Amino acid sequence: MKKVQIIAFSALFIALEVILTRFLSIQTPILRIGFTFLPVALSAILLGPVISGIIGVAADILGMLIFPSGVYFPGFTLSAFISGFIYGIFMYKKEASIIRTILAIITVIIVVDIGLNSLWLSILMHKAFIGLLPLRIIKSLLMLPIQIILIQFVWKGIRHFMPYSIRSN
Repeated sequence: MKKVQIIAFSALFIALEVILTRFLSIQTPILRIGFTFLPVALSAILLGPVISGIIGVAADILGMLIFPSGVYFPGFTLSAFISGFIYGIFMYKKEASIIRTILAIITVIIVVDIGLNSLWLSILMHKAFIGLLPLRIIKSLLMLPIQIILIQFVWKGIRHFMPYSIRSN
């Protein structure tokens, strides 16, 4: 993929992530339900783990600068990088398999959503880490099939509809 294409796709994914996070998700102090995972997974599939992680960082920082919603906490920026990186490890230059999708999503859920993000929230809100887990686990379990279906659909769509020159490196 050419550098211009990488920059253009990166800007698109950053914009999508900011919009989905700030405008098209349901957010409470301890939960966010939305489709932010889609641009993260899509950028990982097309651009790889490092660039996808950087896109996550840029989207998190830009989203907080343009649409602040509380205090900026760098832990969530780290979580955004790790999410993109994990999806990239599982999906970049790989076949679109359901097993690979499930493994990527479960890894992100355990490491980032339930692990790190719960830790960051417990630090920010001065609440017990364990006390945050039940609701966050239930939300993750409810979102799991939705994430699997949508990421599989998008991943297979990319492989089918995108020109060969864009999806191969």
